Amino acid sequence: MRNKGTNGATVLGISLVLFMLGLLLCIEYHSYRLTHDAQERITYKVDLSPDVSDSLATALKGRVEQMPYVKHVDYISSDKAAEIFSQDLGEDFVGFIGYNPLYPSLMVNFRADLLPDNSTEVLDRFCAAVGKEDGVTGVAYQENVVGELRELFYKLTWFLIVFVVLLLIITEVLIASLIRIAIYSHRDTISTMRLVGAKSGFIERPFLLRSLWQGALGGFIAAALTVVALWVFGNQFALDLLAAEHWLWYGVIAAILVLAGMGITLLSTAITVRHYISKH
Repeated sequence: MRNKGTNGATVLGISLVLFMLGLLLCIEYHSYRLTHDAQERITYKVDLSPDVSDSLATALKGRVEQMPYVKHVDYISSDKAAEIFSQDLGEDFVGFIGYNPLYPSLMVNFRADLLPDNSTEVLDRFCAAVGKEDGVTGVAYQENVVGELRELFYKLTWFLIVFVVLLLIITEVLIASLIRIAIYSHRDTISTMRLVGAKSGFIERPFLLRSLWQGALGGFIAAALTVVALWVFGNQFALDLLAAEHWLWYGVIAAILVLAGMGITLLSTAITVRHYISKH
């Protein structure tokens, strides 16, 4: 009965510690995904001359779409630009001033892998290539927004990496303490086996096997608790955190939790059991 209670407490402790690790890994994943989504929504405006024809602009749009790192291109004619501006303004400004002062343009979005690693180099190369095209008068983008987003991404990534490393260290210490307490309850058994001449490998084997299933069970429970926490958080704030597109990465996180639980408990058990064997 005492052993069942000790095993249950050990599995529960492992589960709770790994649950915190699972939540942190989910935060890392979603922060990475949201940052990349924000990067892909940054629009770069390619200004065209007012006399450019629709056929020339469409051909240019096709060439820009073939460029590396380009995800999507929209062609906005001068009439379309006036229509959009009138909708935002709430009145027909063209009829008021008597002419359309807006120029046609291409609205370009880049793939997320453009930022943050080599954005300056790629943007300079893109601007130089597009600037040579007929009918292009310039390329406009908010450089400060790109820089701030890149800096935010780096800071958030390094903060989470450091936090994960610290949590892994704390996890190892806490689980090692739980395993040590569990092994301590079997100290008399270890002493008896040593007295009858059992070898170290024979004594270690049942403890190591038990630690593997405890770590695996703790990892599965932690993964289940993480899914429940995501469901509760998603319902509370109307976020689609359990969409099908996320399940692959959730599976990876669950596998990490199970493997981490098995690895940490196995290592802690091996160290603790050998310590007791050496003392007896």
